[in-house]
Amino acid sequence: MSAELRCEFTDQPTADDLDVVDAGLHLYNLTAADLAAVRTLACFARTEAGEVVGGLRARQWGGAVEVQQLWVDERHRRRGVARRLMQMLEREVAGRGATVVYLDTFSFQAPEFYKRCGYRTALRIDGFPDGIARHLMMKDVGEKAG
Repeated sequence: MSAELRCEFTDQPTADDLDVVDAGLHLYNLTAADLAAVRTLACFARTEAGEVVGGLRARQWGGAVEVQQLWVDERHRRRGVARRLMQMLEREVAGRGATVVYLDTFSFQAPEFYKRCGYRTALRIDGFPDGIARHLMMKDVGEKAG
């Protein structure tokens, strides 16, 4: 490292400093990959009145799809809504050339649900408080899954 640089650690970074890091990485990524090809995807569960009571947010880049968020309102849980949203996504993306869907979830969230949906843990990260683990999970879809 150059003598005129100083490295520091903080547990209270400023928003401006974090923005510099985010912007710098984003610019680098734009030169390395076609990020314009990333597509935002979503599935929603709505009441007859149109109220969103569940939803799934994902993004597809080539044959890989990342589930970023899955949520169902407490009043509608344990009725198969989340499973229907996952199945809808998998069906749609398989038709768009996807070969794998992946996500991450904490042990206090939904790893057992995702296992019931056919996902497997590809990576487990321990070290969180109270024995909590993070699971990177994936499922083959599309032609590769056949």
